[in-house]
Amino acid sequence: MHNISEPIFTSGFPLGSSAGLVTAFEWLGQPYRLTRVDMLGEMRTDAYERFNGRVETPALVTDEGHVLTETMAIALWLEARDHERRISFAPGTFEADRMHQIIAFLNTGFTGAFFSMWVALEAEDATEAYRETLRALGREFVAKRHKQLEAMMGEGDYLLGDRPTLADAVFVGVARWVDFHEAIDPKDYERNYPRISALRKRIEADPAFRFALAIEDGVPAVGSGAMKGLVPLNDVLKRAGALDA
Repeated sequence: MHNISEPIFTSGFPLGSSAGLVTAFEWLGQPYRLTRVDMLGEMRTDAYERFNGRVETPALVTDEGHVLTETMAIALWLEARDHERRISFAPGTFEADRMHQIIAFLNTGFTGAFFSMWVALEAEDATEAYRETLRALGREFVAKRHKQLEAMMGEGDYLLGDRPTLADAVFVGVARWVDFHEAIDPKDYERNYPRISALRKRIEADPAFRFALAIEDGVPAVGSGAMKGLVPLNDVLKRAGALDA
């Protein structure tokens, strides 16, 4: 593998939550590289499991060569490097604590609300009645978490005021699952969660998120210039010692 000094972020497709963190990398503007990971294929190999024992994305190979997994950990890694506070707040402030609180909620309850719907989709041997039970359970949880998030939001354009932060990036990577799973009727979505609906429209129109989606879809994309190139997954696995050189 060629010498690479930038961190390498592994972004899963299709519909990976990691698209949100690609958006954060773009907002941050510091050099990084990307690796696309097919979550339905190449992620399920023994080599990838050695790379990330939970067999998930996202994952990050830092500029020091360490492998870091879990959305929350990678978000905090980005925060520590955000010296200009483009996507975070000064450590120790209430705003920073509030951002951590919202990210934690998004990464646990909000994301977890979709779990049964993913199970219904992927359970090949399940009966249709069982699948519908799982989907109904998922719709109930998704609605509950949306109601809670709507109540947490203020009057600003974003989750924490008038500019996007890491919290918004984590949000947008997962929020689109509502449409994919048809978890909430579109009319109810606009009516019951007006702040969330407006936030989604705002971020989904952002060039950084559009870039993340293009990367996810494997089509040519022009970003901020921070992304210095795509790295094949096998090169990343070799660098991490998960694949024989």
